[in-house]
Amino acid sequence: MPINIPKDLPATDLLKKEKIFVMDESRSNQQDIRPLNIAILNLMPEKEKTEMQLLRLLGNTPLQVTVTFLHTATHISKNVSKSHLDTFYKTFNEVKEFRFDGLIITGAPVETLAFEEVDYWEEMKEILEWSKTNVTTTLHICWGAQAALYYHYGIDKYTLDQKCFGVFQHTVQESTAKLIRGFNDVFVAPHSRHTSVSVHAVEEHPNLSVLSKSEQAGLFIAISNDERMIMVTGHLEYDAETLSDEFKRDLARGNDIAIPSNYYPDDNPNNQPLNTWRSHTHLLFSNWLNYYVYQETPYEWA
Repeated sequence: MPINIPKDLPATDLLKKEKIFVMDESRSNQQDIRPLNIAILNLMPEKEKTEMQLLRLLGNTPLQVTVTFLHTATHISKNVSKSHLDTFYKTFNEVKEFRFDGLIITGAPVETLAFEEVDYWEEMKEILEWSKTNVTTTLHICWGAQAALYYHYGIDKYTLDQKCFGVFQHTVQESTAKLIRGFNDVFVAPHSRHTSVSVHAVEEHPNLSVLSKSEQAGLFIAISNDERMIMVTGHLEYDAETLSDEFKRDLARGNDIAIPSNYYPDDNPNNQPLNTWRSHTHLLFSNWLNYYVYQETPYEWA
């Protein structure tokens, strides 16, 4: 089934080249189908890359999905044009009277700041609170996961001595959980962050469960007991080259950055990195859409 996206979105041509079935709003409006309505709060600086990564995954299931992109009104994005935001994005104020079947909150390059120091934290709190009543299920990624754990459950992040940067091995903790159905007992996933969250604090919280963790990278996937809040601290959505792009960017800036762990063949940045996590990425997103969005959302919101 197709993914419905705004007409003329730049990612459309690339998705079509990858044989992802897409249609624009004008065609989807002619079909008598109740699509899943998914909002994406895109906090990443290179928004168009993140759009492509997430749309590729949302468009690879049997379910028809309509996507609404959101951006913060209280922060000015420097890496995307105003015209792109004006054309393809909405602010929270424009959608807060609506209900969505699912919400994705991405990571953001603000993790070294205390939550209260982030210039859009007040707006973020309003969105997180709104999601409790207006969204069936929310998938939080990286900083978005840390923000959710802090706001909803009072679990703060802490700064790492060294950036968690690379592709790390993870183990499944709850093999019967629908979200990770089909996962190998051991799998790999990318991380790129300067902060972390205590696995013990999440395990001890009465309203949370740990579905996956890593000896090297710590907490990976946590879920609320009512299964409406899902927190993923890494970046399964990343392309094969994303960590490499971040590494070369930081080198160009003169930052003290180590080579991503377990990433380049022979640990040589001149070698082409391989995507060794793709199958689990598609499993995570298809399981989320099927079991937590499609199976749980009402046909008509009351």
